Amino acid sequence: MSIRKVTVLGTGVLGSQIAFQTAFSGFEVTAYDINDDAVKAAHDRFTKLVSIYQDEVDGAGDGKAEKAADTITVTTDLAAAVKEADLIIEAVPEVLKIKQDTYQKLSELAPQRTIFATNSSTLLPSDLKDFTGRPDRFLALHFANDVWRYNTAEVMGTKDTDPEVFHEVAEFAAAIGMVPIELHREKAGYVVNSLLVPLLNAAMGLSAGGYAEPETVDKTWRTATGAPFGPFQMIDVIGLNTPYNILVNGSEDGKKLAAWLKDNYIDKGKLGVSSGEGFYKYS
Repeated sequence: MSIRKVTVLGTGVLGSQIAFQTAFSGFEVTAYDINDDAVKAAHDRFTKLVSIYQDEVDGAGDGKAEKAADTITVTTDLAAAVKEADLIIEAVPEVLKIKQDTYQKLSELAPQRTIFATNSSTLLPSDLKDFTGRPDRFLALHFANDVWRYNTAEVMGTKDTDPEVFHEVAEFAAAIGMVPIELHREKAGYVVNSLLVPLLNAAMGLSAGGYAEPETVDKTWRTATGAPFGPFQMIDVIGLNTPYNILVNGSEDGKKLAAWLKDNYIDKGKLGVSSGEGFYKYS
């Protein structure tokens, strides 16, 4: 496998996890974000991940987790971040225009050999491929939140993706401890979100419509199915900004749910676990 140097664009909840897991697995990692505040937040996330890995991940003791955090280069210089990358994993906000603009910049800055992979949770890679300058070396690589625990990596190409590139990215996913989930055709939402998003939207629709409180919806789901988490608990972990960005760019019904999230939670600083409060409060 030729992939050794990996750049992750975006150091939010999932981007920071991808960068950390990749460094923990022995790859050379650079993480990019847009400003100094984002970089500081990234360092704080890496520090928290050290503790989590020490508690939950086999082999993370004896300094391995600390070393992973120390080896990640974090920068606000996009050109420097990508100039030697074998693989770039894009985890920028789930907004089509932002992603398209990002790939236009990358197409000019990254070496032609570099593979581009989007972690987009709902957009199709074919929505982005024409902006990459290398559609044959572009595909989707989608991770689940809490990558050390829910270690799926969904690999999905377009009709232009080189099969060798597809195979190499699936190999890379396995090399960082993920279970590669290979999709044979493009599908918005892949496998995981094709199942999950309708559940989360239905839950929000119940509460936004005044039918039941989030706690009641979650209790119902846990009790009736035996699931360990309810849909609103899952949204808190994901972070409310992610479903908001998806919904506000979707259907009219989706925009109404986005407005409900914004007015009742996001505008009040209730962003989920990361902010200490979302649908629930966290210490």
